[in-house]
Amino acid sequence: MPSTTFRTPGRRLAASAAATALAVAPALLATAGTAHATGGHGGKSGAVVLRTGLDVSLLNKTVNVPLTATLNEVQAPASADKTALTVKLDGVNRGRPFSVLRADVATAKATVDDHKAEGYSNLAHAKVHIPGLPLLSLIEVGQVTSKAVCETGKRPVAEANVLGGVTVLGKKVTLSAGGTTEVKVPGVGEVRLDLSKTHTTSRTAAASALELKVSVNPLKLNVAEVEGTVTLAGATCETPTAAPAQKPPAKPADDVKPQGGAAEPIAEPAAKADLAETGGNSMTPYIAGGAIVLLVAGGGAVAVARRGRS
Repeated sequence: MPSTTFRTPGRRLAASAAATALAVAPALLATAGTAHATGGHGGKSGAVVLRTGLDVSLLNKTVNVPLTATLNEVQAPASADKTALTVKLDGVNRGRPFSVLRADVATAKATVDDHKAEGYSNLAHAKVHIPGLPLLSLIEVGQVTSKAVCETGKRPVAEANVLGGVTVLGKKVTLSAGGTTEVKVPGVGEVRLDLSKTHTTSRTAAASALELKVSVNPLKLNVAEVEGTVTLAGATCETPTAAPAQKPPAKPADDVKPQGGAAEPIAEPAAKADLAETGGNSMTPYIAGGAIVLLVAGGGAVAVARRGRS
């Protein structure tokens, strides 16, 4: 009977120490992580095929009717390829819709990821109309494109191109690169065109293939005057920024002891220089610590068992 009384606590102590050691070892290994960088953030991009900001003055009223419309305006990640834009203004064309733009191709695309943001727009074989000029196009273009690219570690790039012929208020025009072209039509009005406008900073880029400043006096369809701006093929972007590296969790205290009994001191892990010589890595100290805890628990169990027999 006495031997049975001593053996049972001894076995319980050994089992408790072994279970605690097995529980502590994985916890120590779980803390042996390395710093890592999360995904980039802050990147933006956008594109638009056409944007209008016009004030339409009516003949029989003393108010202006704003014409603010966009075609295929997108923000990353998105794309659009609608080729026509029709609007309706109160008091214009007897309240019936009229066409602002029709094109064979009208594409806008905006993308963004951890390293790059890009906006792109493309317009081909397009005609733009404004209120009061139902038969005469404000502008006709063969093809215009814009691209803005913002890549991490590189300077942003903005490009805009006008390809093919350009006709303004029925007149074919020759555009000067990076300059302003004026078109005046007696009895109709005038248009100023800015070709291929681009702008970049250390983190952003913007491009527009054509910007028109419009001032016309059609005197038709109850329209007295139209003034404002029209932009064709615009693209923008902002460079993504990398998130800061995250530090590994704090290392737990070295004096973790198994419950149910005292344990002998655990030997310190080998120095880093010894790890290099034996081919060890950053995980070796934690594995060695867990093994030592198991050995100590086993030794304690044997000692208790021997006392029980005596």
